[in-house]
Amino acid sequence: MFIFDTPLAFLLLLLIPVPVFFHLRKNQQAGIRFSSTRHAKKMKPSLRQQLAILPLVLRIGALILFTIALARPQEGKELIRDMSRGIAIEMVVDRSSSMSVLKDFGSKSLNRLDIVKTAFSEFVGGGNSGLEGRPQDLIGMITFARYADTVCPLTLSHGALLQFIESTKTVEPGSPEDGTSIGDGVALAAARLKTAEATLADQLKDKNTNYEIKSKVIILLTDGGDTGIGKRPPMEAAKIAKEWGIKIYTIGLSGDDWYVIVDDPFFGKQKRPAQTRVDTNLLTDIAETTGGFFRMATDINSLRDIYKEIDSLEKSEIESFRYLDYKELFVLFALLGLLLLAGEFVLSHTVFRRIP
Repeated sequence: MFIFDTPLAFLLLLLIPVPVFFHLRKNQQAGIRFSSTRHAKKMKPSLRQQLAILPLVLRIGALILFTIALARPQEGKELIRDMSRGIAIEMVVDRSSSMSVLKDFGSKSLNRLDIVKTAFSEFVGGGNSGLEGRPQDLIGMITFARYADTVCPLTLSHGALLQFIESTKTVEPGSPEDGTSIGDGVALAAARLKTAEATLADQLKDKNTNYEIKSKVIILLTDGGDTGIGKRPPMEAAKIAKEWGIKIYTIGLSGDDWYVIVDDPFFGKQKRPAQTRVDTNLLTDIAETTGGFFRMATDINSLRDIYKEIDSLEKSEIESFRYLDYKELFVLFALLGLLLLAGEFVLSHTVFRRIP
């Protein structure tokens, strides 16, 4: 389905006669009387004269494209899901520099954050790993290092969520943003889940549905421990989550065979074992305080197994529900308009340049 979010923008098309008027006025020329135009009529206009109107056509085309862009064209894909009571899930992911350590998987090396993104994408969208996806759930993502940030708000449009997941990167070692503020990440996720009903109501406005949030869950994943630089201690954040009825599942990512690449002045790039230690006691306390559990993962397969366990525990009650997932297309029209405008500018100042 193709719609325009702001169709009133098409009223701007009424301004198109304006550049046509100024073009015609600009091209008015003085006349000279001749006794006969018989020989002049035999002269054929040059190709340049025949194409003299091209800059005007390009300008009008650009105005039409800009108007379409302002009308915000959207392509809507109708999705039929079976849902009525879903789960609000906030994924809280550590992106500190230690998450960039590597491990070899066959012919390629992946860092910890890449593994987390792959497994979480399968948890959300499903895949060949046995995870069926969570199309009926309201899912968001928060990352943390020294500071906690909302990467994607809670949403039912998981296509946009997966794009945000893919763009997530680790911070540079030694940068001012490096660190591990687990408490701030949990606190921000809890705050987002506390207002999940309002977020859902905004997304489903004008839709005839009785969708409800059955429960609220945080999935916390880190490869270390809290470094004490955040504003909120981890256990304080966990108690707030418990007070608001939010369950936390914690996952530690560590194990053997992880390494970093260092530049040795004598031997060049060298692999060195990565020294990281998961604070299992802290993660266990956070999970058990809220009624969740703590698990350790060493690679992508064990991480998938943990997601399958969470998947089996957090089930939604379902019924038929239909909605539209829209994709914005205005950028394409705006870029095409800029291209036509640039072409009009170049031609008007080169091939079709006029000297008054």
